[in-house]
Amino acid sequence: MAKQKNSRKVIKNVISNHAKSGKKEISQLTIKIDKKLDNALVILSKQINISKNRLIEDILYESGIIEEVDENYVGITNV
Repeated sequence: MAKQKNSRKVIKNVISNHAKSGKKEISQLTIKIDKKLDNALVILSKQINISKNRLIEDILYESGIIEEVDENYVGITNV
């Protein structure tokens, strides 16, 4: 299970770290989300002047999901 953090702290960390820049290798992911959540993401992304995709990526990173996957699946290859 992903590490649980205070959700407001996650958003605050995303906002404070949004200025980091740099090109990364990317992958494409398509998800379906509730319209209210989408509207909230659009408003927040406009307020902090980043793309909605970057905002979602930052939220996933700050929530601990990415670190947990790295910890649990490093070294596993597709067979």
